[in-house]
Amino acid sequence: MATRRRRLAAGLARPVRLWHSSLALRLVVGLVAVSGLLLVLGGMLIMRQASNELLESKRRSAVAEAGSTLGRMQSQLSATDLQQATLYERLSQITEQAGSEPELFWVVVEGPVSVYASGGVGLDSVPVALRTLASSASGMWVTPTSIHHIDGHEDAPGLVVASSVVSPTGLRVPVYFVFPQSYEAQTLEVLRRALMSAGAVLLVFFALFAWFTARRVTIPMRAMSRTAERIAGGLLSERVTISGTDELARLGRSMNHMAGQLDKQITELEKLSRLQQRFVSDVSHELRTPLTTMKMASEVLYEVREGFDPASTRTVELLNHEVERFEKLLADLLEISRFDAGAAQLVLEETDVAELVDREVRAQEQLAQRLHSEIHIHSDGPERAEIDSRRVARIVRNLLTNALEYGEGEPIDVTVAGDQHAVAVRVHDHGVGLLPKQTQKVFNRFWRADPSRQRSVGGTGLGLSISLEDARLHHGWLQAWGRPGRGSVFRLTLPRRPDDPLRSSPLPLGPGHRATDDLGEARAS
Repeated sequence: MATRRRRLAAGLARPVRLWHSSLALRLVVGLVAVSGLLLVLGGMLIMRQASNELLESKRRSAVAEAGSTLGRMQSQLSATDLQQATLYERLSQITEQAGSEPELFWVVVEGPVSVYASGGVGLDSVPVALRTLASSASGMWVTPTSIHHIDGHEDAPGLVVASSVVSPTGLRVPVYFVFPQSYEAQTLEVLRRALMSAGAVLLVFFALFAWFTARRVTIPMRAMSRTAERIAGGLLSERVTISGTDELARLGRSMNHMAGQLDKQITELEKLSRLQQRFVSDVSHELRTPLTTMKMASEVLYEVREGFDPASTRTVELLNHEVERFEKLLADLLEISRFDAGAAQLVLEETDVAELVDREVRAQEQLAQRLHSEIHIHSDGPERAEIDSRRVARIVRNLLTNALEYGEGEPIDVTVAGDQHAVAVRVHDHGVGLLPKQTQKVFNRFWRADPSRQRSVGGTGLGLSISLEDARLHHGWLQAWGRPGRGSVFRLTLPRRPDDPLRSSPLPLGPGHRATDDLGEARAS
């Protein structure tokens, strides 16, 4: 049973996908459905009107014919001067004479002793209520009926006109005129078939018209969609071919105008970006020479600072610290300029990532002690991968420095794990944490979650940005997770081999995440 349901679901999936993916199909089906409904309603209305008109016309002609025939029958019966014993014979003769045209109507006379009928139609073709009415009062009544033939023919619809004649002796004799409606039924059937044929032709016409209209709409839209995809892919010179002056043509002109403006804006932005990158690179290079001189002078002063007075000693120490910080900032700016220029290159070698992380943790022990934090390493053994050890060590160092900066003196957990395709390093602090919307911004250049917070480590504000670029250079991921008061998590995932694409990470990103979560809460890759 379950297998059958799955097969049924699989069989319905494709039509459902086609329905949701095709605007032309929805337009055609919708227009044909509405047209079909209108044709059915219109046909029913026409049939109802035609039926009412035919039946009313039949009713009037039947009453007129019955009245004329009834008058003749009454005249013949009144002119008869017979004894009571011969009345039945006269009624039989009159009935035969009155019903001599069975193709128009039949006559049934309900005599005192027997029933006289013409054309093989019996008294059972007359409703009982009408018989009671005709035998008790004078007048003329009309009602629909079902005609029953004595010879076994199929029942057919008809009309009964009931009245009575009076014999010379004053006896009231009911007379019924039974009119067949076969002609009217045939006429309605012909009309019904004509309406069905015309409706089918109109439905096919509407379907073709809807398909043609849908194609006139969807073909330009598909062309615009393909052009938009090519523009999004970087082909900014692509334009939509325009013909006509309708709404689609105006949409195409608007899209071409948008593409032109976008091309212009992107060209200007690229020009500004190149100028900015060149400016940063030139300034960074130009500052290296005076910075080297300043560093040499500050180092000389720093080494002999003990001979100065306390104020001068403090000034020399601050000068030396700021020169070192300036040197780091300049080095980071030069590294950023190489990334922007696409000049950064990897020097790959097979490296034990666990050992690299352990080495960087030991290098940060003095800073951790100063900030009253403990760093705990969790690793199951060597995790080897082809990486640029200098760049990966810089990533780990930046993550550790960031964790110590915002860890609020709480323990820091560093986890190293791997699987068949990837190696992951996760740094989890238990400090101030991050808002979910900040997990992407944390990799922006010079961005800080709390600008009023004083730096205790003295970073340049470019460490995480450079780490992200290093991770991308390895075709890896650098992701962040955080919650206020629950700390922050940074996870670095690298492929074991450069040509092995990442599909998942060996480590979960944050609490409640799965280890196979390849999207993460805030991927920055």
